[in-house]
Amino acid sequence: QVQPVESGGGVVQPGGSLRLSCAASGNIGTINAMGWYRQAPGKQRELVAGITSGGSTNYADSVKGRFTISRDNAENTVYLQMNSLKPEDTAVYYCNVQRRLRNYEFTNWGQGTQVTVSS
Repeated sequence: QVQPVESGGGVVQPGGSLRLSCAASGNIGTINAMGWYRQAPGKQRELVAGITSGGSTNYADSVKGRFTISRDNAENTVYLQMNSLKPEDTAVYYCNVQRRLRNYEFTNWGQGTQVTVSS
């Protein structure tokens, strides 16, 4: 079983920082991309940041310049450094893993970690 596990969420004041981590384990195969999504109450889940195995990144416009995604390929881990946090960043953040194993494509999701930005 492939089970991405997120950590690092919590409560922070506006302008503060958090660093999220997601580690994938199991018979992973080849990871094509990893990313972070978030979902606030009453809203659709949205892409926050993604990174490919080659290091290409993309970010939601709302987080550009504030968030940084990175990967440790050897450890099958993806990070999201979140700086200058705003109340509108409050959401459950989910780790996504896109991978290939024996010519099959898979997508796995973590269970989510809560990020709350409030004074």
